[in-house]
This record gives sequence, C-alpha cells and structure tokens, in this order.
Amino acid sequence: MNKEKRYEIFSRWQAANPHPTTELHYGNTFQLLIAVMLSAQATDKSVNIATARFFPHYGTPQGILELGLDGLTECIKTIGLYKTKAANVIATCRLLIEKHDGQVPDTREALEALPGVGRKTANVVLNTAFGQPAMAVDTHIFRVSNRTGIAPGKNVLEVENRLVRLVPKEFLVDAHHWILLHGRYICVARTPKCTQCGIADLCEYRHKNQAA
Repeated sequence: MNKEKRYEIFSRWQAANPHPTTELHYGNTFQLLIAVMLSAQATDKSVNIATARFFPHYGTPQGILELGLDGLTECIKTIGLYKTKAANVIATCRLLIEKHDGQVPDTREALEALPGVGRKTANVVLNTAFGQPAMAVDTHIFRVSNRTGIAPGKNVLEVENRLVRLVPKEFLVDAHHWILLHGRYICVARTPKCTQCGIADLCEYRHKNQAA
C-alpha cells in the first residue's frame, strides 16, 4: 500500500470519528490500567460490568488493597482468568504505592515491571492516558493491518513496528483506536462487512467482493 492511500484511509477515519477512545469505562489513569489488565481474553463489555462493581468505592490502589484479594476476586469472577488477574491487580496496587506514590508511571519500562502488565497493556496506557504514539496490537488490529494492507506483518511486534513507522504522524496518536474499532465492527474476522466499509475502495483485501 502506498502512502497516499494510507493517508486517505486515516483521513476518512478521522472525519468519521474525530475523537476516538477506548470503550473501557474508567475515571482516571489508574482505573484505565486496571481495566486494560482485566481485558485480556475478555470483552470490554464484560470488563465494564465487572469494574462497575468496585471502581465507585474502591477505585484507587489503596481502595483495592482494602477490598482485598477475596473481595476483588468476587467482583471479577465473571471474566476470564479472574483468579490470576485478581492476584496481579493486588500485586500491582502494592507496587504502585511502594514505588510510584500510588501513581501510574508513564514509561514502558516501569509499566511492564508491574505484575500482569505486558507490552500490549503498556501500549494502551501510554497511548490512551499519556498521548504517546504507542500501538497496542490486539487481534483486531493485527487482522485489519494485514487484511487491508495498511501494515502487514507476520507477528504482533512486526505489525506494531510497521504501524508506528508507516502511519502518517498526524494520525499516529489516534490510529490505534480507529483500527481497533474498524476491526471490531466492520472488518470482522469471519465475514467482513465490506459493503458497509468506508475504506473499501482503498483496501487491498483480495476477497472483499465475495465477502461483501
């Protein structure tokens, strides 16, 4: 895909959705971090239901420690891998208080040092909370990047690096959200909704006519 075509794709996404953001519910950077940690192998909707049970009264590192492991486990037992996630959240809250004065750090190294925080989670927080041009490549972004030809790659890291390099700079901060939402609602895994797609004429997916 050439840069002119890529520029037009992001221009259209920006025009259709000027201020994209995550669909996770959160009130501050700490709550965003926790919501993203819980969202691995779970839908945003299921995470929002779970966090609504404890964010209002325990939505701080100290608050979650007061809630305790058993209390937190009970709140999030409706989402996948809840026991491991609860243990990681508790450990992360302790570390935030001990090493960061209860604040979420704004560097990749410090974020990835937190229990249960991998590269993808760190990228979401760096991008959404701190406005850094980080690219959190999930299954939607990996699929759309490859299928459309925006930034094809054989693995997640390759796609991430190509997106950071190839997305026009003016679109870089919001690109993660646009691509993810496109994959979630239009360029879906099994039968992409090509007839509803605003970039179908620019996309390089070879089978779109049959899929439409």
